[in-house]
Parts: sequence; C-alpha cells; structure tokens
Amino acid sequence: MQNSESHDFPTAQPKILVLGATGATGRLIVSQAVARGYDVTVLVRSDEKARGLKGAKPIIGDARDATALREALRGRDAVVSALGTPASPFREVTMLSTATRALVGAMKAEQVSRLVCITGMGAGDSAGHGGFLFDKLIFPLFLRKVYADKDRQEAIVRDSGLDWVLVRPSVLSNKPGRDTIRVLTDLSGFHGGTISREDVARFVLDQVRDDAWLHRSPLITW
Repeated sequence: MQNSESHDFPTAQPKILVLGATGATGRLIVSQAVARGYDVTVLVRSDEKARGLKGAKPIIGDARDATALREALRGRDAVVSALGTPASPFREVTMLSTATRALVGAMKAEQVSRLVCITGMGAGDSAGHGGFLFDKLIFPLFLRKVYADKDRQEAIVRDSGLDWVLVRPSVLSNKPGRDTIRVLTDLSGFHGGTISREDVARFVLDQVRDDAWLHRSPLITW
C-alpha cells in the first residue's frame, strides 16, 4: 500500500533547485515546474546554457563545486537532480557521484532535506531488467562505466540521511506523455520498456511534495 502523505513546505509553492536543467529531461522539468507556479532556480555552467529556461533564476557554477551549490541552495525547499553524462565506453565516469556527494554536503549545510534524483533503469537492483538489447548490447558496450557511477551516486543518496527519492526511468523517448504510467519496485517479470521525458518530468515533480515513494527507488515506465 502506498503512503500518500504530502510534504508541507513553508510557502504555498515549493522553491526548488534543478540540477541538469539544460538536458532534454531537465528542460521539461523546469518548464513544468514553472507552469505549476514553483519558484525555480537552476545551476548552469554559463548564461548561454540558461537560454530557453524561461521563468527560472540561473546561478552560474559547476554542480561539483560546493560553494556554487550552497549559493544555489540558499532559500530552497527541495532539489531535483536530472544530472546526466554521455555514454563512455572506455573512460571511467565519476561526475555523477562527485556532484552528488558535493550536493549532499551542501544540502545539509543549507538545511535543505528533500532530494529527488533521477538515475535510470539498470541502476542498483534494476540491473538486468532492461530487456535483451539493452542488457546484452547497449549496457555492456556503452553504458557500463556510466552505470557504475550511477550505482555510486545511488549509494551516496541512500546514505545521505536526506528525504530522498531515487527515480529510475526506463528508456527515454521524446513522445508525448500519457495519462498513466507504471511505477514499479517489484521488477520480477519486467524486462525493459520506454517512457517519455514529459512523463518523467511530471512524476519527478510530483515527488517534491508527495511522500508516497520516500526512501524508495521506483522504476517508471509505460
């Protein structure tokens, strides 16, 4: 049975920080949050990167920099992390875990407790549930090192002591959203799927205020 309690913030609409706001999913998170009336800050590398993020306040800095993170977190109620990294067949990947470790420290320093973090199908105990093509070809050839860092990232979030939700989307698409999605923690019998970025953004923003999946790692898919 889901817990449907909601998290109350000091203001009528939450003040959120979005990391990874310039990515394809991140931009949808920002636009949907602004449409909901949320007060949105984004941490971006440059003013140029912030173009098109209408209604959001840009803070210029690196997501791995504790000083920039603390500035961006000041006065916020919650963080949505949509940080991503390109496929890396050969080089080690550390950006996700490094940034998340810095974020957790900065959130504690600024007394911000709510973290909704996107990782992906294939992270943690969802490994091996991506379907034949994903599990046997795409994952080992292109994503193994990325997902090793996603696993480190998830471990940091789980051990953070924060009010966290880890969201694991199935394979992302740019198709229009649907009225309903599946939200899974029992993956027995599940072998891959897709979901639109639009639906991911909507689900992630719901978790800012909803405690239904608090301290859990739901996989979302169509």
